[in-house]
Amino acid sequence: MTKWKGLGRCLAAFFGFMAVSAASVIPGFAYDKISLSSCEVENKHSIVIEGTAQAGETAEGEVPDDGYYYLFELHPYESGIGSLTDYVSWSNKSEKLSFSIPYSGDPADTRLYSRFVAAVKTGDTYREISGPIYVTNPESVARYTKEYPDSMSKKGLLIELDMLADAMELGVKHTTINIPYHHIIGGNLAYEYNGTVYHFNEDLIASYDRMISAFSGKGIIVTAILLNGWNDAYPELHEAGLAKKAGANYYGFNVSTAEGYETTRALFSFMAERYSGAHDEYGRISNWIIGNEVNNNQNWNYVGPMDLASYTKLFEKSFRVAYTAIRSQNQNARVFFSTDYEWNRENTSLRYSAKDFIDLFNAGIRSEGNIEWGLAYHPYPYPLTEPEFWDDPATGMVTDSADSPIVNFANLHVLTDYFQRGEMRDPNGRVRHIILSEEGFTSDSATRGKVYDIQAAAYAYAYYLVDANPYIDAFILNRQVDAVVEVEQSCAFGIWTVDMDRTDKVVAVMPKNIYTVFKYIDTPSTLKHTEFAKEIIGINSWSEVIPGFKLEE
Repeated sequence: MTKWKGLGRCLAAFFGFMAVSAASVIPGFAYDKISLSSCEVENKHSIVIEGTAQAGETAEGEVPDDGYYYLFELHPYESGIGSLTDYVSWSNKSEKLSFSIPYSGDPADTRLYSRFVAAVKTGDTYREISGPIYVTNPESVARYTKEYPDSMSKKGLLIELDMLADAMELGVKHTTINIPYHHIIGGNLAYEYNGTVYHFNEDLIASYDRMISAFSGKGIIVTAILLNGWNDAYPELHEAGLAKKAGANYYGFNVSTAEGYETTRALFSFMAERYSGAHDEYGRISNWIIGNEVNNNQNWNYVGPMDLASYTKLFEKSFRVAYTAIRSQNQNARVFFSTDYEWNRENTSLRYSAKDFIDLFNAGIRSEGNIEWGLAYHPYPYPLTEPEFWDDPATGMVTDSADSPIVNFANLHVLTDYFQRGEMRDPNGRVRHIILSEEGFTSDSATRGKVYDIQAAAYAYAYYLVDANPYIDAFILNRQVDAVVEVEQSCAFGIWTVDMDRTDKVVAVMPKNIYTVFKYIDTPSTLKHTEFAKEIIGINSWSEVIPGFKLEE
């Protein structure tokens, strides 16, 4: 019954859109305009939407509206009110508006995820006269309210679970884990959500329980990267009509259809509640990254070719669903999306400039209900196959301008300077949270072979840059142990070498020079262990290249 009702709303919205579009071209037809400025849960049992109205004029011979304003609720997959008539609230006309609608207080209630628009009624037709607005404080209904964990430093590492003891010896404070949703769905673990029972992979979830509880139990701040690969058995995970594509590692989350939206938010909510911190046996995820390098539609967030504006708007919708699911379970969780380092590239139908994507995403979020999104950035050296980044400006691709083609460690201030702008700040006027969630320095140069000392020097320089930058929360190095497939491409990012003959299992062989630098980088003896790097970089003191560097004083 629910599915047919959802289908009916979709069809009504489509045909209603056609009718309203026709009406919009009537010469001289003027309507009031409404700007919805806030949408918040109040006292956990009502949603209050406020705004202002500007009266229009009805020309002679035109049919006036009925003198009221109406509020409509739309699901993320609905394009507009179309021919719908089931408004959720109404108001007499005035310059200042306030609508209040009941809300159950349940994080699973679809109303928490809805967007709202205002309309007027002319004859039998309702016409939207405002842009949409979403609930901006889903955290107000969260059951888990413990503060975000404190961290002793910004030092992070992608950890191998069976090498956790080594990670603790190294003093790791942050780590990331990849969670592919297409592997989670289907299995023996039943989960009821919003009246529907879903089944998840019990063995895989148990492995995440062990991993996340082991990390967070040791005081390591855990960042989860939520990914959506291809699953033939669950087409609702992907955009409707999308075909599997060679070269696409992951796909965009689907909230564009009723079934896709319900399944996706059930997955988000299940993971968010399980790892909210409320269950010690499962552990706590404090940061959630939605997708990987999402400005790359071609390889990492495939939804089919489209222009940047359409692509960004599509991602906004799925991000809001994830944000609402996560924050409604853990009040102080942080939610991010990630981009690669191609800050200002030419946009195509499959790959976009990180800066242009961020600008459009931010503008869309601000106009439809500002929330506390953050950025997970990947500032690898250019190119990835050489560890030095301090000579990257010589390529012409790395400059000190906001228009720089690449932003990496050589010009990292360009990123944080940009995020200090007024229009980029969060709803409270603070600079948004930025973490460096994936970056590394190869020890296998594509042109020179083994360069263990340069890899270690690059890490030292990069860490000091990040430590001196107050707008970056964490620096998570990729990775504890080299990955065979990456080493084959001259990308040996690990602090341990790997057994290249064991493609079935990660087997650490030998710690590299970077190991000791990493271990002591955030300790009182840090300068002793990085002294060697100055000659490699070509400096006499760190303060020459790091503004505000204090450790040498």
